[in-house]
Order: sequence, then structure tokens, then C-alpha cells
Amino acid sequence: MKWMKFKIKTLTEAEDIIISTLYDIGLEGAQIEDKVPLTAWEKEQMFVDIPPVDAEDDGIAYLSFFVEEKEDGSLEINGELTDKETILEQVERELSDLRSFMDIGEGTISIEETQDIDWINNWKEFFHQFYIDDLLVIPSWEEVKEEDFGKKILHIDPGTAFGTGMHETTQLCIRQIKKFLTPETELLDVGCGSGILAIIALMYGAKHAVGTDLDPCAVEAVRQNMEANNIPEEAFHMMIGNIITEKEIQDKAGYACYDIVVANILADVLVELTPVIVYQMKKGGIYITSGIIREKEETVVKAVREAGLEVLEITYQGEWVSVTARKA
Repeated sequence: MKWMKFKIKTLTEAEDIIISTLYDIGLEGAQIEDKVPLTAWEKEQMFVDIPPVDAEDDGIAYLSFFVEEKEDGSLEINGELTDKETILEQVERELSDLRSFMDIGEGTISIEETQDIDWINNWKEFFHQFYIDDLLVIPSWEEVKEEDFGKKILHIDPGTAFGTGMHETTQLCIRQIKKFLTPETELLDVGCGSGILAIIALMYGAKHAVGTDLDPCAVEAVRQNMEANNIPEEAFHMMIGNIITEKEIQDKAGYACYDIVVANILADVLVELTPVIVYQMKKGGIYITSGIIREKEETVVKAVREAGLEVLEITYQGEWVSVTARKA
């Protein structure tokens, strides 16, 4: 599928109003490029692996809008066919109106044709191999360096929706899993996404893992990552469904059978999950949670204690919190 990309150079302070204005003429789903660090709240809402911003904010922003291109070269917007010249004229007119009462910077517009694969390959510009303590995380397009031969390596590629280990919350969970893991560990990963936490647990010696997720796309993501890391099919069982509300999923997961339950999801979901998931845990089982911004730490701690669990440890990385507890 081909797309026409309209890219506007503007100022960060004008991002919102330009996006809102162009939404009204049918341009939706803006891609924003700037050097403004995300807030903890924004990261929590997105909850994807975000590359660190290591350059100083220069106030410049690029907004890209994508319009589907048909086989005959026409473009579809608001359910109607048009052409790039017409859209360009509309955008220029809207930007001109905005200039009359605010500074939008250059406001220049560039147009280029792109395809879906270009968006996927853009990840390669910033996703490179990195360490999480003693674990090397490496994408498929990079080679293992000679000095890293023999080290524990996780092979994983960025996807459109699931984690790679860059996110602080993932790293907090990994460290806690390694701390409590034994060769007999049965692990349940709630909201497993790419399966990274369960796969790493198996790499470090867990006996077996089960993962649940709401997104059917997680099945293929987990399959690919298991294959890339030579995880036997029988070692990791994947289920799609809501373990909080669906008894069928609770039954399939099993009761009182997990040594470790890990949940790297949003704090508000953890509050709902905790009183349910205790029934999947063995006596003495470990509950590892993350995805918690510091402002919601006490909310999760309260939910954990009200579920009858003993809080063992609270760990921090950046703006994020992990709460580890034990079932008595």
C-alpha cells in the first residue's frame, strides 16, 4: 500500500493547534518528530519502548500526515478522492490562517511517497544492541560482536505494538524475575505482549511459562521471539483473553500453580488484577508488578496489601516503579 506524506516544519508550541486544524480538513494521525522529552504520564499512556532523547530541545517540530494513494494516483481523504495539489493548497491555506494570530515557524511543506515498510524500517535508525545488566539484547539486522560471544543474548526485533526491553518498566521486571527465579519456577506473565519477560525467564532457567494478552497479534509476536531465541514450543503457552474478567482464561491458566506472576501493565489495571491473580499464585508465590509511575505507587501498594500480599521490595528506575510482593 502506498501513501503520500505531507510533512510540515513548524515549532513545538504550534504542534497541537496545527494537528487539530488539519484534522478538521481530514488529515488524521499525525507523526510528530521533535526533541521534547515525554512526560511520565505520556509514556504511561503510550506504554511502548521509547528511544531516549539525547539532544537538547531546539523548539523545532516536524508533523507528518499520511494519505492513502490509490492505484490511479488519486488520494482518498474524508472518503472522497482528490489529488496532492488540492490537499497541498488546503494545507497552505490553513497554515496561512494560523500565521495571522500565532507563530508557526517556517511552516514549510514537503511531499513524498512512502510505503508501510518504510515506517517499520525507521526503527532501525535508533534500535541497536544494548545491555540489560549481563543480558545482551540484539536485533536481527546486527551482528554479535566477537567480544560478546558466549554471553547470554536475547534476539528480538522492534514491533509496532510490543516491547523490546528498552522500557524502564521491562528492565525493572527482568531484574526482579532473575532475583526470585529457580529451576522449578512456573511463571505467569499477564499482558505478555512480545513475550519478552517469559522468554528471558526461560533463558535464565525457569521450568515453564504461561502468557496472557488481550491483543491477538501477541500470538505471532511471541511465536517469532520464541523461534529467534530457540525456546521450545512446550516451554511457553500463550492465551488470548482477559484474565481479570474471563473465568475461562482463569481456569485455563490454573489456580495455585505459579511461583512467579509478573504484570508489566498500567497501575489502574494492576488495581483490578491483583485481587484476582492471587488465586493463580502458589503459597509463597512472588508477585512482580511494574508499569507504575511514581505518582501511583501508593495506589498499587495499597491494592497489593488489601489482596493479602506482603510487600517485599519497591524498586525504581527513572520515573517508574516496580512493586514485588509475596503470597503468605
